[in-house]
Order: sequence, then structure tokens, then C-alpha cells
Amino acid sequence: MTKMIKITLPDGSTREVAMGTTPAQIAADIGPGLAKAALAAKIDGELRDIMRPLEEDTELALVTSRDEEDALELARHDYAHVLAEAVQNIFPGTQITFGPSTDDGFYYDFAPAGDPFTDEDLPKIEEEMQRIIAADKPLRREVWDRNDLIARWQKDGESFKAEWAAELPEGDEITVYWSGDDWMDMCRGPHLASTGKLDPKAFKLMRVSGAYWRGDQRNPQLSRIYGTGWLNKKQLAAHLLRLEEAAKRDHRKLGQEMDLYHIQSEAQGSIFWHPKGYVIWQALEQYMRRRQIDAGYEEVKTPQLMDVRQWEQSGHWGKYSENMFAVPDEVPDAESDGPVITGTADMMAIKPMNCPAHVLVFRQGIKSYRDLPIRMAEFGCCHRNEPHGALHGLMRVRQFTQDDAHIFCTKEQLIEEVGLFCDMLDRCYRDLGFENYAIKLALRPDKRIGSDEMWDWSEQSLRDAVIATGRDTEEYGWEELPGEGAFYAPKLEFHLTDAIGRTWQVGTIQTDTVLPERLDATYVGEDGERHQPIMLHRAILGSFERFIGILIEHYAGKLPLWLAPTQAVVATIVTDANPYAEKVVEQLKAAGIRVEADLRNEKINYKVREHSVGKVPNILVVGMREAEEGKVALRRLGQKDQEFLTLDEVVAMLKNEALPPDLKSVAQ
Repeated sequence: MTKMIKITLPDGSTREVAMGTTPAQIAADIGPGLAKAALAAKIDGELRDIMRPLEEDTELALVTSRDEEDALELARHDYAHVLAEAVQNIFPGTQITFGPSTDDGFYYDFAPAGDPFTDEDLPKIEEEMQRIIAADKPLRREVWDRNDLIARWQKDGESFKAEWAAELPEGDEITVYWSGDDWMDMCRGPHLASTGKLDPKAFKLMRVSGAYWRGDQRNPQLSRIYGTGWLNKKQLAAHLLRLEEAAKRDHRKLGQEMDLYHIQSEAQGSIFWHPKGYVIWQALEQYMRRRQIDAGYEEVKTPQLMDVRQWEQSGHWGKYSENMFAVPDEVPDAESDGPVITGTADMMAIKPMNCPAHVLVFRQGIKSYRDLPIRMAEFGCCHRNEPHGALHGLMRVRQFTQDDAHIFCTKEQLIEEVGLFCDMLDRCYRDLGFENYAIKLALRPDKRIGSDEMWDWSEQSLRDAVIATGRDTEEYGWEELPGEGAFYAPKLEFHLTDAIGRTWQVGTIQTDTVLPERLDATYVGEDGERHQPIMLHRAILGSFERFIGILIEHYAGKLPLWLAPTQAVVATIVTDANPYAEKVVEQLKAAGIRVEADLRNEKINYKVREHSVGKVPNILVVGMREAEEGKVALRRLGQKDQEFLTLDEVVAMLKNEALPPDLKSVAQ
């Protein structure tokens, strides 16, 4: 007798079906429209193949393209498999490794039998992928015995897959997916029902790069093929348009055109700031310093080098040492025939963060509950040993400066302090041109220090603080992220949305009870006893380097006037106007405007074009007519029309426009 099982649908209705029925069959029973639209199933909340038989009572939700997050994950996973099949069809002898989905597509790593793949190979691979999709090959799941699968991979010459299969945990169910009857890959799934569920015009192979097996440079080098994949052609077109716009805004390209900074191999991952770039830095730092002073912060400066034992005590050495630069505490011997470094000296570490040093400052002198909260800020220069391949312009560096601060407070003060920080952060982001940002609560990771009770309290405190500010809403993108917290504390993350819709995780505030305990930070409470403070780690910009990169891309180099390196250029039409141009420059400088004179014997259109490429926001054109009338012709960046203003008018106008937002609000 066939065993019946109970299926509960999202609307609360139930159905009894024979065990072994597939979600696809249930979709067909509900209606032909749903049968066609259904892509996969959620079984008790877990994404599964729509053709996988049901084995017990369950809650079932059918996934369609309207469930975009799940649908995209499935499609991109399938595109990766189709890519691998296409490559092996075209290039026999190529070994496959693995290929996951990504935020906007997929990639797959290959070990070619011959030369590494190049971008020139991509069109023919795309064509083969389209053929596989058009063939509408069923994607079929099978469970294999470990030894049988290893033997199969070895027989097929797939040494990487054999190695991977041999290291999967004992007792794990090992599954493969067949594409039709002639190609398979080892995969947990889930997948769509067939290749034909993919849109053959909704993907594009983007580039080829090198990679190492398992990410270890000691292992064989592989060819990685990246692609982008979507649910339909319209989504792909929109994505490619975003990429095109992002390329125009690339801070590396604009940084060179605007003469802001450069990077060279003698200082991997560190920035050589040019005068114009450092103007942006200083304007941003001065703005943040004023905001912090207004919010009751005191600024400190702490050492770059500290004894490794200090980092061991704080817990960072055990969890983070691979990302830290360590140096021996000795004078190198460059003269004798012996070793330059003995290897026996005590070790010092260059700080990757400011937290332990701020605790040491807090510990100087006896602190009372009346002293709290103490808000301690530092524009601290830090170093982290990032892999060379991960470095990326201003966005990923080895040396960076944080707008870092730590708040030492009591448990009773925590919710108010987090709320004040959220309000300050909101003002800063809006001043800097970011109206939209999301707040995420990153919860405890698997590898962590501290008790579960501590984590329960810390997470709930941050949750309550956001609720108290009224920002636990859809407007602020409120979301909780399991497993994403730091090893010592949960944190609130603040994700900015830029002008072309990209998100950037920037600001953060973390509730920490562990570091004060490890480093013995205490205050005298109202009861006369010693207590440990709560330590809030917080930043708004994150790092100056990365945030300036984000600003450049957000504004496409057309920075607000108060941040612009050169706020105005006075350009002459004829050399006879040079004396008047110099007078204009003097008056603008006296008003605090960062201004340059362009007195070159060049045509005015050439000058305007050159300064427009350099993203100068205001070009003041002067000729003999303007000199005689005491006026200027003002051209705004990106505008064709020009205004004719008196010198006094333009000086007053630019002086007002160049005020930073916090000072402008005070002036008004």
C-alpha cells in the first residue's frame, strides 16, 4: 500500500499525496500556469530541486521567478555547470574543479590540458553554452558511494575532483548532477529541472583570470572564467549598463585624470597621495573632527608598534596574526657576516586596529562611573597584511587610516550611546551625499570568544538601540545577518547605496564586553566596587582611503565644492587679461577658495576641456571685456551655459557654496 504524506502550502491549505510525489507534480495539479512557472521548491524553508521526490510530511513553497533571490541563485548555479560542460565539450582533456554562483553571476575554475584559456576563447564557449541550453537537457540528481565516485573521477582523469571527493566528511551524502546522460559534476545542488529553464540571452562571459587550486599559490594554477547571469535579457542589459557606468566612475581612472594619487610596487597596497588628493583627505578629516568634537569625543594618538604579547593578551594574535605585520625588536646587523636578524628577539606588531591601545589609554588613572561615557577618537593609521592579489586601488589596501573611536560606557548608557551614534552617522552620510543606507545586525559567528549569555545580551542591546531610534524599518533596510559578527562582538553594519545603486558596507558599531575583560579595564561604580565598562567600537567612514574611493565613484569625480581639490580655475582668453585674472585669483584666495590661474597661451576651448576632464567644478573665463567691466563668465562643470557675474558676486557666491555642510548650517 502506498504511504500518503501531508503537504502544507503557504496559504495554510493541505494536500495528501503519495510518498515520492515531486513538487513539480503538485505544481501541475494546482494549475498549468504554476507548473510552467515553478523553478524549484522550498521544503521546510530549504531550497530543493523541483523534481526531487518528497519523502515525509512537509511545508512546501514553490519558487518562481518572482522569488528573485532564490531564482537568481539557482540560475547562476546552473550557468556555472553549463559553462563547465561547454568547456569540456570544446577543449577535451580539460579538468574541472568547482564553480560557485556570485553576487552578480558565476565562475568556474579549470585545469586546461594545454595553454591557459584567454578572453578570445569566450565567444565560442558562449555559443556552446547556448546550444546546451537550447537542448533543454534534464538536470538529474544522483547519490553516489564515495569510493565509486572517487574511482569514476580517477578513471576520467579528474584528479582535482577525486581529491575533493576524498576529503568530504565521512557520512556526508555525496551527490552528483547529470546534464542529460553524458555529462556530470559533483554538487550539493539544488538545480533547475533542465537547462532549458535558463534564458540563453540572459548571460555573458566576462573575462578569464588565473587562480590557484584551493586558493593556495603553492598549488597548481588554474584558468578561471567569470560570467554574469540573470533571469532574462532585460536584467542582463541593465547590469551591463551599470558596469559601463561603473567603468566610467572607476576611482583608479578618475584618480589618475584628476591627479589625486598613485600606487607603485615599492609600497604594495599603500597610497602615494598627491597634493590634490590630500586636499580631499584633509577636508574630510577636518569635517569628521568637527562632527566628533560636537558629539563629545576626545581625540588621542596611539603607537604604531606594540609588543606581540599585548596582542596575545587582547586575543588578536590568536585570531588575526596572519593579517598582521610583525617585526623583531632588534637593530639589524648589516655589517658583519652573521645573520641580519637573529631570530631570537622579542616580536613587535604593527597595529591592524586601534582598539587595544585605546583600552590602555582608558586604564591610565582611576575612572569613576561619573566619568562615563568616555568617547575616545583617533584617526589611526593601521596596517593589515592583505594578499597582493586582493589589493584594489583605494578600496583594498594594506595601509589605511580609520575614523576610529571607542566609547566606554555602563550597561545602562549603552542604548542611548548607540542611538546618539546612529544620529551622528545619519547626519554625516546625508552631508556627504548619501541619502539611502541600510542597517544590518551581524550576529554571532561560529568561531567566537565570550559566553553565550554575553552574546545574547550584546545582540539584544544593539537590537533595542536601533528600535529606540525608530530605524528598525524597511526604509532603513533593517535586517539581521546570522554568523556575520566579529569574533569578539556582534555589530551594526551600515550599508550605503551610491548613485548607480551599488551598496558599500562602511560604518559599524560593535558591543564588546570581551576586550575590557581581557585587558583589565575597570571603573569605580556608584557602589564603590570595580566594574568593567562596555566598549563600543565605532566608525562612520571606515577608512579614509576606501571612503574617498567611494566618494569619487559616487560623484563620478564631480565632488561637492567643499571637497573639490581645486574649487575654481580662472582662465584667460587673451594674455592682455592676465593682470585682471591674477586679481580675481587673489580675491578668491582671500575668501578661502582653492583657486588656480590658467594664463597659458592656449585657446579657451582647450583650457575648458582640460579642466573639465580634471573635474574642476567652476571655470571663470576672463577676457578684456570682463576686465574692463569687472566681471567674469562662470562656467559650471557639466553645463553648457555660462553666467556673467561681477567679481564681488562670484566671490560671495563661491565662498558660500564652498562651506562644508556643518559650517554652512551654522552660518545660516
